[in-house]
Amino acid sequence: MHKLSDFQIIVAGPEHTVYKEQIVEEMAESAKSRGTGIAKRSPDYVAQKMLEGKAVIALYGGIWAGFCYIETWSHEKFVANSGLIVCPEFRKSGLAKAIKQKIFELSRTKYPEAKIFGLTTGLAVMKINSDLGYEPVTYSELTNDEEFWKGCRSCVNFDILTSKERKNCLCTAMLYNPQEKQEPPMETPAETFKKRTKLYERFLSLKKFIFLKKELNSKNE
Repeated sequence: MHKLSDFQIIVAGPEHTVYKEQIVEEMAESAKSRGTGIAKRSPDYVAQKMLEGKAVIALYGGIWAGFCYIETWSHEKFVANSGLIVCPEFRKSGLAKAIKQKIFELSRTKYPEAKIFGLTTGLAVMKINSDLGYEPVTYSELTNDEEFWKGCRSCVNFDILTSKERKNCLCTAMLYNPQEKQEPPMETPAETFKKRTKLYERFLSLKKFIFLKKELNSKNE
Protein backbone atom coordinates (compact mmCIF):
# COMPACT_ATOMS: atom_id res chain seq x y z
CA MET A 1 0.00 0.00 0.00
CA HIS A 2 1.38 3.38 -1.02
CA LYS A 3 1.37 6.28 1.42
CA LEU A 4 0.28 9.78 0.44
CA SER A 5 3.72 11.06 1.40
CA ASP A 6 5.18 8.91 -1.41
CA PHE A 7 3.66 11.23 -4.04
CA GLN A 8 4.54 14.66 -5.36
CA ILE A 9 1.36 16.61 -6.13
CA ILE A 10 2.08 19.78 -8.10
CA VAL A 11 0.74 22.16 -10.72
CA ALA A 12 1.60 20.56 -14.07
CA GLY A 13 3.96 22.31 -16.47
CA PRO A 14 5.51 21.86 -19.94
CA GLU A 15 7.82 19.11 -18.70
CA HIS A 16 4.81 16.92 -17.90
CA THR A 17 3.30 16.89 -21.39
CA VAL A 18 5.18 13.63 -22.03
CA TYR A 19 2.45 11.90 -20.01
CA LYS A 20 -0.47 13.20 -22.10
CA GLU A 21 -1.16 9.97 -24.04
CA GLN A 22 -1.01 7.80 -20.93
CA ILE A 23 -3.39 10.11 -19.09
CA VAL A 24 -5.98 10.17 -21.89
CA GLU A 25 -5.82 6.39 -22.28
CA GLU A 26 -6.39 5.84 -18.57
CA MET A 27 -9.33 8.27 -18.58
CA ALA A 28 -10.99 6.28 -21.36
CA GLU A 29 -10.33 2.93 -19.66
CA SER A 30 -11.68 4.16 -16.36
CA ALA A 31 -14.89 5.47 -17.96
CA LYS A 32 -15.32 2.18 -19.81
CA SER A 33 -14.91 0.09 -16.65
CA ARG A 34 -17.50 2.21 -14.81
CA GLY A 35 -19.97 1.82 -17.66
CA THR A 36 -20.41 5.59 -17.83
CA GLY A 37 -18.79 8.23 -19.97
CA ILE A 38 -16.81 11.42 -19.81
CA ALA A 39 -16.17 14.18 -22.27
CA LYS A 40 -13.40 12.76 -24.45
CA ARG A 41 -10.27 14.85 -24.57
CA SER A 42 -7.34 14.56 -26.94
CA PRO A 43 -3.73 14.31 -25.73
CA ASP A 44 -3.12 17.77 -27.18
CA TYR A 45 -5.99 19.20 -25.14
CA VAL A 46 -4.53 17.73 -21.94
CA ALA A 47 -1.08 19.05 -22.87
CA GLN A 48 -2.53 22.53 -23.43
CA LYS A 49 -3.96 22.54 -19.91
CA MET A 50 -0.49 21.76 -18.59
CA LEU A 51 1.06 24.56 -20.64
CA GLU A 52 -1.55 27.01 -19.31
CA GLY A 53 -0.91 26.05 -15.70
CA LYS A 54 -4.47 24.76 -15.37
CA ALA A 55 -3.74 21.19 -14.34
CA VAL A 56 -2.46 19.23 -11.36
CA ILE A 57 -0.37 16.09 -11.67
CA ALA A 58 0.71 13.54 -9.08
CA LEU A 59 4.07 11.82 -9.57
CA TYR A 60 5.54 8.71 -8.00
CA GLY A 61 9.20 8.95 -8.79
CA GLY A 62 9.33 9.15 -12.58
CA ILE A 63 5.82 7.74 -13.01
CA TRP A 64 2.62 9.75 -13.35
CA ALA A 65 0.14 8.65 -10.71
CA GLY A 66 -2.83 11.00 -11.03
CA PHE A 67 -4.17 14.02 -12.86
CA CYS A 68 -6.93 16.64 -12.97
CA TYR A 69 -7.46 19.87 -14.91
CA ILE A 70 -9.48 23.10 -14.89
CA GLU A 71 -12.07 24.18 -17.44
CA THR A 72 -13.86 27.53 -17.46
CA TRP A 73 -17.35 28.30 -18.75
CA SER A 74 -19.71 31.26 -19.13
CA HIS A 75 -16.89 33.80 -19.39
CA GLU A 76 -15.09 32.36 -16.34
CA LYS A 77 -18.16 32.64 -14.09
CA PHE A 78 -18.10 28.86 -13.71
CA VAL A 79 -15.15 26.52 -13.23
CA ALA A 80 -15.10 22.73 -13.47
CA ASN A 81 -12.37 20.49 -12.09
CA SER A 82 -12.44 17.82 -14.77
CA GLY A 83 -10.78 14.57 -15.74
CA LEU A 84 -9.82 13.40 -12.25
CA ILE A 85 -7.93 10.17 -12.73
CA VAL A 86 -5.64 8.00 -10.60
CA CYS A 87 -3.63 5.08 -11.95
CA PRO A 88 -5.12 1.77 -10.74
CA GLU A 89 -1.97 0.75 -8.85
CA PHE A 90 -2.08 3.93 -6.78
CA ARG A 91 -5.76 3.93 -5.84
CA LYS A 92 -7.02 3.63 -2.26
CA SER A 93 -4.10 5.68 -1.01
CA GLY A 94 -5.98 8.95 -0.54
CA LEU A 95 -4.40 10.32 -3.71
CA ALA A 96 -7.66 11.25 -5.43
CA LYS A 97 -8.71 13.42 -2.49
CA ALA A 98 -5.28 15.09 -2.35
CA ILE A 99 -5.39 15.88 -6.09
CA LYS A 100 -8.92 17.25 -5.72
CA GLN A 101 -7.79 19.47 -2.87
CA LYS A 102 -4.86 20.78 -4.92
CA ILE A 103 -6.92 21.50 -8.06
CA PHE A 104 -9.61 23.13 -5.90
CA GLU A 105 -7.01 25.46 -4.35
CA LEU A 106 -5.62 26.25 -7.81
CA SER A 107 -9.13 27.05 -9.06
CA ARG A 108 -9.80 29.35 -6.12
CA THR A 109 -6.50 31.13 -6.72
CA LYS A 110 -7.00 31.60 -10.47
CA TYR A 111 -10.73 32.28 -10.39
CA PRO A 112 -11.65 33.47 -6.86
CA GLU A 113 -15.12 34.72 -7.87
CA ALA A 114 -16.10 31.71 -9.99
CA LYS A 115 -18.55 29.02 -8.96
CA ILE A 116 -16.89 25.60 -9.02
CA PHE A 117 -19.10 22.72 -10.11
CA GLY A 118 -19.01 19.10 -11.09
CA LEU A 119 -21.15 16.26 -12.40
CA THR A 120 -20.41 12.79 -11.07
CA THR A 121 -21.89 9.36 -10.47
CA GLY A 122 -19.10 8.33 -8.08
CA LEU A 123 -19.88 8.25 -4.36
CA ALA A 124 -16.20 8.72 -3.50
CA VAL A 125 -16.02 11.92 -5.58
CA MET A 126 -19.27 13.17 -4.03
CA LYS A 127 -17.75 12.68 -0.57
CA ILE A 128 -14.58 14.53 -1.56
CA ASN A 129 -16.61 17.38 -3.07
CA SER A 130 -18.76 17.60 0.05
CA ASP A 131 -15.67 17.84 2.26
CA LEU A 132 -14.44 20.74 0.09
CA GLY A 133 -17.69 22.65 0.56
CA TYR A 134 -19.65 21.64 -2.54
CA GLU A 135 -23.40 21.16 -2.18
CA PRO A 136 -25.84 19.14 -4.33
CA VAL A 137 -27.79 21.39 -6.70
CA THR A 138 -30.19 21.16 -9.61
CA TYR A 139 -28.82 21.24 -13.15
CA SER A 140 -30.40 24.66 -13.64
CA GLU A 141 -27.84 26.13 -11.21
CA LEU A 142 -24.93 25.05 -13.42
CA THR A 143 -23.53 26.85 -16.44
CA ASN A 144 -25.81 27.17 -19.46
CA ASP A 145 -22.77 27.28 -21.76
CA GLU A 146 -23.63 25.03 -24.71
CA GLU A 147 -19.98 24.01 -25.14
CA PHE A 148 -20.02 22.39 -21.72
CA TRP A 149 -23.14 20.37 -22.42
CA LYS A 150 -21.79 19.28 -25.80
CA GLY A 151 -19.12 17.44 -23.86
CA CYS A 152 -21.80 15.09 -22.51
CA ARG A 153 -22.40 13.67 -26.00
CA SER A 154 -19.66 11.08 -25.51
CA CYS A 155 -21.37 9.80 -22.35
CA VAL A 156 -23.42 6.60 -22.61
CA ASN A 157 -26.19 8.36 -20.68
CA PHE A 158 -26.52 11.28 -23.10
CA ASP A 159 -29.91 10.07 -24.32
CA ILE A 160 -31.21 10.23 -20.76
CA LEU A 161 -29.93 13.78 -20.40
CA THR A 162 -31.64 14.94 -23.60
CA SER A 163 -34.89 13.11 -22.83
CA LYS A 164 -35.00 14.95 -19.51
CA GLU A 165 -34.48 18.26 -21.35
CA ARG A 166 -31.15 18.66 -19.56
CA LYS A 167 -32.90 19.08 -16.22
CA ASN A 168 -31.34 15.96 -14.68
CA CYS A 169 -29.54 12.72 -15.47
CA LEU A 170 -27.75 9.91 -13.61
CA CYS A 171 -24.98 12.28 -12.55
CA THR A 172 -25.29 14.31 -9.37
CA ALA A 173 -24.62 18.02 -9.81
CA MET A 174 -22.54 19.66 -7.07
CA LEU A 175 -21.58 23.31 -6.70
CA TYR A 176 -19.21 25.42 -4.61
CA ASN A 177 -20.43 29.01 -4.48
CA PRO A 178 -17.75 31.34 -3.06
CA GLN A 179 -20.33 34.07 -2.39
CA GLU A 180 -22.09 31.78 0.08
CA LYS A 181 -18.82 30.75 1.74
CA GLN A 182 -17.42 34.20 2.42
CA GLU A 183 -16.65 34.89 6.05
CA PRO A 184 -17.70 38.21 7.59
CA PRO A 185 -14.95 40.83 7.36
CA MET A 186 -12.60 41.06 10.32
CA GLU A 187 -13.02 44.03 12.63
CA THR A 188 -10.45 46.78 12.57
CA PRO A 189 -8.76 47.67 15.88
CA ALA A 190 -10.79 50.90 15.95
CA GLU A 191 -14.07 48.99 15.52
CA THR A 192 -13.10 46.55 18.26
CA PHE A 193 -12.20 49.42 20.61
CA LYS A 194 -15.49 51.19 19.85
CA LYS A 195 -17.51 48.04 20.50
CA ARG A 196 -15.68 47.36 23.78
CA THR A 197 -16.12 51.00 24.82
CA LYS A 198 -19.88 50.74 24.32
CA LEU A 199 -19.99 47.53 26.34
CA TYR A 200 -17.96 49.17 29.09
CA GLU A 201 -20.29 52.17 29.12
CA ARG A 202 -23.30 49.87 29.40
CA PHE A 203 -21.59 48.02 32.25
CA LEU A 204 -20.94 51.32 34.10
CA SER A 205 -24.53 52.44 33.58
CA LEU A 206 -25.84 49.14 34.93
CA LYS A 207 -23.47 49.29 37.90
CA LYS A 208 -24.53 52.89 38.64
CA PHE A 209 -28.21 51.88 38.45
CA ILE A 210 -27.69 49.02 40.89
CA PHE A 211 -25.72 51.26 43.27
CA LEU A 212 -28.40 53.96 43.22
CA LYS A 213 -31.13 51.38 43.77
CA LYS A 214 -29.33 49.97 46.79
CA GLU A 215 -28.78 53.47 48.17
CA LEU A 216 -32.46 54.33 47.70
CA ASN A 217 -33.56 51.12 49.44
CA SER A 218 -31.27 51.80 52.38
CA LYS A 219 -32.80 55.26 52.85
CA ASN A 220 -36.32 53.84 52.82
CA GLU A 221 -35.56 51.27 55.49
